[in-house]
Amino acid sequence: MSKITNEELLNGIKAKFDNDVTNISEPFGLLTLETSREKIIDLLTFLKTDAALQFIFLTDITAIHYPERQKPIGIIYHLHSLVNNIRIRIKVFLADGDVKMPTATGLWNGANWMERETYDFFGVDFEGHPDLRRILNVDDMTVFPMRKEYPLEDPNRVDKRDYFFGR
Repeated sequence: MSKITNEELLNGIKAKFDNDVTNISEPFGLLTLETSREKIIDLLTFLKTDAALQFIFLTDITAIHYPERQKPIGIIYHLHSLVNNIRIRIKVFLADGDVKMPTATGLWNGANWMERETYDFFGVDFEGHPDLRRILNVDDMTVFPMRKEYPLEDPNRVDKRDYFFGR
């Protein structure tokens, strides 16, 4: 059982970042909110260093691609307060041609590899990262495989024609 409720956590965040957090929800009990690229490091620093909250564990940094949205690239941070046994999800959405984010490696050393993976698969450029290069894909790869920019199947495949299946 958590020592801090989602409502208390949200009140603490709103007291400091009232106009900077939007789209607040609680899917499956996980407090989720959005902020801007300019405020993300301030918010993460507050959550980590606040004596009452103590979100000292960075669970994950990842991204998602919604090609139909105006801001299709979303960077998602999952934090965990081990002291209070509560989690939070923070999202930042960016326009497709402007996928630059400030790095969180100054707050958590573990952000290093998470940001490299997010860069490798989604093309998010973490400014200030000490070693931003591909981590899982080959170095000379020119695309970002988790973006939904390509057809699911090769249209030139002849073994997938309808007449092979009686249609």
